[in-house]
Amino acid sequence: MMDEGTELSLTIAHIVQRLKGTHLHSQIERQAKDCLNQPEIKLDCLKEDVRNFLKTSGWERKLQNAVYREMHMRPAPSHPSAPPEHHKEPLAYMRKAQASWEKRILKSLNSMCTELGVPLARKRPAPEQKELTNKWNEMGTDEPDLSRFRPVYAPKDFLEVLISLRNPNYDISEETSARSHWGLIQVPLYVRDIPQMREAYSELSLTTGQLGIDDHTQVHPDMFEHEHVRIGKKVVGEQDSAAAQQYSRQGCPTGLRADLWALALNSTNEPEDMMRYEQLKAGVIHHDLLVDNLIYKDVKLTASNDDYYFVFEDFLYQVLLCFSRDTVVLEHFSYNSATPPKSHVQGKVGAEESAVVYPPNGVIPFHGFSMYVAPLCFLYNEPSKLYSVFREMYIRYFFRLHSISSSSSGIVSLCLQFESLLQSHLPQLFYHLREIEAQPLRIAFKWMVRAFSGYLSTDQLLLLWDRILGYDSLEIVAVLAASVFAFRAENLMEVTSLASAEAVLADLSTLKVMPLIQIFLFATVI
Repeated sequence: MMDEGTELSLTIAHIVQRLKGTHLHSQIERQAKDCLNQPEIKLDCLKEDVRNFLKTSGWERKLQNAVYREMHMRPAPSHPSAPPEHHKEPLAYMRKAQASWEKRILKSLNSMCTELGVPLARKRPAPEQKELTNKWNEMGTDEPDLSRFRPVYAPKDFLEVLISLRNPNYDISEETSARSHWGLIQVPLYVRDIPQMREAYSELSLTTGQLGIDDHTQVHPDMFEHEHVRIGKKVVGEQDSAAAQQYSRQGCPTGLRADLWALALNSTNEPEDMMRYEQLKAGVIHHDLLVDNLIYKDVKLTASNDDYYFVFEDFLYQVLLCFSRDTVVLEHFSYNSATPPKSHVQGKVGAEESAVVYPPNGVIPFHGFSMYVAPLCFLYNEPSKLYSVFREMYIRYFFRLHSISSSSSGIVSLCLQFESLLQSHLPQLFYHLREIEAQPLRIAFKWMVRAFSGYLSTDQLLLLWDRILGYDSLEIVAVLAASVFAFRAENLMEVTSLASAEAVLADLSTLKVMPLIQIFLFATVI
């Protein structure tokens, strides 16, 4: 273990290294040099005057936001002598399982490529480039034949992999029957119980004002909302990422949510961001990738059939096609247990130097992937801004929902958290469902792997995602999944099969998210 001083020094050095060479760094450097010509800058107190200038001109705040983002994106520094792979995932059996899963996905992609005789990538002929440029804003009207293409995998395939996970150093038989875990996830990871949850999510208590709750609080809803909106406007005006994140814990007002989320994520839409988006768009127009068909297919199978999201079909194509070409996304693999897949340039198979990351962003889309973007279309109508926020949400949160890791926000921990909460809070229900072979996780997994996108009404989903940003964690997703089972417990106790249990939980569109979570966490007798 490192002492606090060493850990702090390593963190500071890491952040400084990360920010050096960024556009922000060069901008601040330029501003500092330009201000030297101003008469109020004195040579005898140069350092202090330049610092005051950067503060009053807003550059200090931008730097603070960039540092805050780095602190939340990166895991705590591990011991200097730890092997590089430990930075990605400390547990060897998790790394092995993830590597095996990646091979399976790549095999599925390559076999589809061979079967269909479609190259992984090709340059579009000039007429095709022109046609795509002309219909860029109406790609939803195009009806390509996608019948031969299939999703590389679906969430249920991924669940089977998670169920088979085992720690080779842990003997399950050592547990006594009274303490044994009845669920499908059989790995010993630390997850919080309800008292610890209450402490961690104290802002969600029954006595605290919340957006998304009509009553249940000691504060009159209208009075709370008026004051909350006033504070929200002040947070946006101050342009403080840390304040925006803290504020989101009690929910974001509809009119301020887009600005607050972008601020909490430190997602900008400066001219260089717009230029980057245009470059990615040009990449889509010039080259056709096999994964483009997987994106088209996924949007057609999911968002296009959704009452809330079908109108955003064009936006979804634009964002996801650009996302697949964005090499900036590769940076998140330094703290992701996954490794970007590679393919070989045609005619040079086997040569390591000819291996290239495919797709360029290192992320192979799966069934339901487009639903990570769809809710954001309600907040941002400018494609470059929508893209910037989605990419930040993905590299901060969503990647954890489809990679195998021991992270507390990773899908393995969320599954275990869900099962543990349900077993401790409603043991009779859990035991009943287990006995009729309707394991709760088989129903809840599809909700969690999408962070409930496509299952809740949009206003309720955005209230849930407010809290993901506010607490900088996906843990609340597992809490909601357990809360849904608790809410429908009476009906579920009557079911006799997995199919009938799924029928009881088929429609979540009328649920009010925050009252469910509050009652589950704070009105539970323990």
